[in-house]
Amino acid sequence: MISKLPRWVEYGSFVLALVAGLVNSIGLLGFKHQSISHLSGTATLLGTGIINSTYSDVFHLLVVLISFLVGAAVSGYFLSSGVVKLGRNYSRLLYFEAILLLCSIYFLTNDTLQGHYLASAACGLQNALVTTYSGAVIRTTHVTGLFTDLGIMLGAKLRGDEFDKRKALLFLIIIVGFILGGALGAYFFVMFRFNALFIPAIICALLALAYSIYNAKISHSAVEIND
Repeated sequence: MISKLPRWVEYGSFVLALVAGLVNSIGLLGFKHQSISHLSGTATLLGTGIINSTYSDVFHLLVVLISFLVGAAVSGYFLSSGVVKLGRNYSRLLYFEAILLLCSIYFLTNDTLQGHYLASAACGLQNALVTTYSGAVIRTTHVTGLFTDLGIMLGAKLRGDEFDKRKALLFLIIIVGFILGGALGAYFFVMFRFNALFIPAIICALLALAYSIYNAKISHSAVEIND
């Protein structure tokens, strides 16, 4: 349940939603208006492309979908449990996401499609990482489910059920982070084009570093208490 999650999850979710908004807006502006942080639009384009597009376009969209899946699989491999717990591989996965984004910049600035695939894999890795949070359906790379859940909660409140304020606040934090990331991505894309992806990559690396420091501090405190 969300009520059992540590408070740092909310801060991390906001930052990761900001990252996803940045990456997705850059994708929409630079990848022929193709989203990469979520797959609904891409899957629709794949379906319509089977009828209306060339085989090369269909293959490209299929690889984008598979890349997202591979990124999620990487998180699934390293996070063996769905329970949020200090000491797990969150920082390593965030560093890996940063590396994927940095590599995507190289290919995108050289006008090769591999950059699309690496950026999609980075988003799949991030979404799977956040999804492992215990007892909660949290997504940071898209907001459709969040709006749906908020609507359900409001309807239940009108019916007289108890309203989970922390859950609603978490969803709103993620939504604001995603929208803010989209605005920043559009702003920086105008100035830096695909080099704007350096920004979410750096944010991921700094978030991983902050988590590592926090984890080490908590672990050290626990050792002192036990002693």
